[in-house]
Amino acid sequence: MKDISLEVIVTGLVQGVGFRPFVYRIATKSELTGWVLNTNENVRIQVTGTPENIESFLHSLKNQSPQAASIDKISTQAIATENFESFSIHGSHDISDEITEISPDIAVCDDCLHDIDQPGSRLDYAFVNCTNCGPRFTIIRDLPYDRAKTTMKSFSMCPECLAEYKNVLDRRFHAQPTACSVCGPEYELFIGKKKISNDINYIIDKVSQCIDDGGVLLIKGLGGMHLACDAFNETSVQKLRDLKNREGKPLAVMFRDLESLKLYAEVNQQEEKLLVSWRRPIVLIEKKYTKDQQVLAESLNSGLNLLGVMLPYMPIHYLLFRNLKTDAIVLTSGNFSSEPILIDNELALDQFSSLVDAVVLHNRDIYNRTDDSVVRIIANKERVFRRSRGYVPTPVRTALNTEGIVAFGAELTNCFCVGKGQKAFLSQHIGDLQGLETTLFYEKTLAQFIQLFRIKPSLLAVDMHPEYVSTKTGLSFGAFPVVQVQHHHSHVASCMAEHHLDEKVIGVALDGTGLGTDGNIWGSEFLVCDLNHFARFTHFDYIPLPGGDLAAEEPWRTAISYLYKVYGADLYSLELPVLKQIDPEKIRLIIQMIDRNINCPLTSGAGRLFDCVASLLDLVQVATFQAEGPMRLESIINIGCTDKYAFTFGKIILFDETIRGIVDDIHLGIDKATISAKFHNTIISVIFETVNNIRQAEGINKVVLSGGVFQNKYLLEGTTAILLSANFEVYSHASVPTNDGGIALGQLAVASKRRELLCV
Repeated sequence: MKDISLEVIVTGLVQGVGFRPFVYRIATKSELTGWVLNTNENVRIQVTGTPENIESFLHSLKNQSPQAASIDKISTQAIATENFESFSIHGSHDISDEITEISPDIAVCDDCLHDIDQPGSRLDYAFVNCTNCGPRFTIIRDLPYDRAKTTMKSFSMCPECLAEYKNVLDRRFHAQPTACSVCGPEYELFIGKKKISNDINYIIDKVSQCIDDGGVLLIKGLGGMHLACDAFNETSVQKLRDLKNREGKPLAVMFRDLESLKLYAEVNQQEEKLLVSWRRPIVLIEKKYTKDQQVLAESLNSGLNLLGVMLPYMPIHYLLFRNLKTDAIVLTSGNFSSEPILIDNELALDQFSSLVDAVVLHNRDIYNRTDDSVVRIIANKERVFRRSRGYVPTPVRTALNTEGIVAFGAELTNCFCVGKGQKAFLSQHIGDLQGLETTLFYEKTLAQFIQLFRIKPSLLAVDMHPEYVSTKTGLSFGAFPVVQVQHHHSHVASCMAEHHLDEKVIGVALDGTGLGTDGNIWGSEFLVCDLNHFARFTHFDYIPLPGGDLAAEEPWRTAISYLYKVYGADLYSLELPVLKQIDPEKIRLIIQMIDRNINCPLTSGAGRLFDCVASLLDLVQVATFQAEGPMRLESIINIGCTDKYAFTFGKIILFDETIRGIVDDIHLGIDKATISAKFHNTIISVIFETVNNIRQAEGINKVVLSGGVFQNKYLLEGTTAILLSANFEVYSHASVPTNDGGIALGQLAVASKRRELLCV
């Protein structure tokens, strides 16, 4: 059969994942000649062979690609037959301002773990990697993805590594971070600021002994520093909390293996799949309570029913667990509260050497810092709550023209977003833009994304709130058109963009705060909207928020506001924990503030209603971390309870009857778990009845759920189930955070649509 030649262009996540060696293997197996090369846009292939063999090659290309690869499109074109002696891999080409996708960092693979047990230059080597695993996004400076454009540039390969790198049959062929103990990065142990050793075996011995003896350490990881201690040692955990200035927020726990983890968490099949995946996120899983094993430190999860758990993903984690007696360690971001994760060695020593028992650093620079990602299974789907290591910079594929749009995101839980073609590149988790260090991280990372993805800004999108750091950054960014997008419209638009919706929908946005078009604080919005504009159909009733933002930190303030609204001066006669715990003079001051309208902005935020109920049940009066009240409410729900409270639906949604019902139940001695369940069931009923009314009025059947309140598993699953049973089409976030981490995608989507309609 006569040979033919074919040009093949592959787009998607096809660099840094062993794609060219994979192409080489299947081409030679199919007895084809030709070549493959990376460009900054795609992977290009030219093959010559029989039509039958080429067909076999294309089938393998589509169905057998590396696990971390993600193919968007395979284009083929017949070309003049060209004969080659063999199949080869060519060097990378930088041909335009277009870009191919960059791989996220990939957990160490089983083959590399096998290597660290074998004699040779990778025995016990803490940076072992290959084309199938290792650092990617955290070390890349520019495209195409070649060693010279990563932070591995300063490490010259030894002859053995270079031979593997050049050998097309080796799994380290063109593995850009490849290295060994002879030529690669190394760890160093510091006590105080004094360097003790760079011998990895000595370091592992000392570090594991320190952790087992109750010490706290700072360890440089893949995308930043981590603080570590024994997860079973309450004293160590408290010490870690004190030095990090993190009073109550739950801490992530790394277990040595899946079997150990299953002793302490109720792991289902989907959760297990996530835990062992190449992304290796922190997975939120229900804690298991048994009397047959050692008890995890109580303060790990602050009494909540969830644990944030993960498995080792770097070689050093496995080396440590070889020696550690404990089966689990706390592994949390190495920073002080409200600051970004540290990446600089000197800064780490300056800030932490006097606070921890030891500091373990390595000499490979981190170019793109990343926290660990956080996910949860809800309604049988993976839901990303914090999108960072393992997920970024994989783009969100939209159906919109996003070219040149820069969206600056929200104030809290910030991520920004830049557009290229139909792809939206959401940044890694930045954090709350309420401190200088985080703001500097935000500005630097934004500049890096624009350079890395070759963005030519032409349109900017910001939140309506004029005092947000993100808004101010956008407004001062440059002489480009600016689209200001209402916060809750952004929430709904974000979910629409994720699901390629471009039509009128019923949008339900429930969160804590966002500036509304009437100047009040919104957060319980039922919208009729598309990507261009929205109409507010109804919302929860406004209440005064005594002290403004301070009320989010002190939920008792919101509880007093609701009680005063419902009971007036009679609230003093109520037998409630909040009234007994809070100084009566403070309560009188709050009521005076409300009466005189002093620093009492109006809010319809659903998050504040959850705070109120958490305070009434005495679950939290002063929050030690964001959304503590709602999280504690969810953690105690009596799953078997189907009762609910009354509420009033009209032009606005009133919860006076709900508050009275909760207070009555407290007086009757009804248990907190049942009251929490009844409250959640009430919110589910409110959503259903409101959405049903909108369908009858507007004839819309698609419902989009967004906002941080929908991180609540019980609420999202209950709302989804009741809407589906009434034949609604229901959309909620999965790959994009439903919290404010997804806001920038919504801003970008609205800006794109308005540009398309010439409304900018």
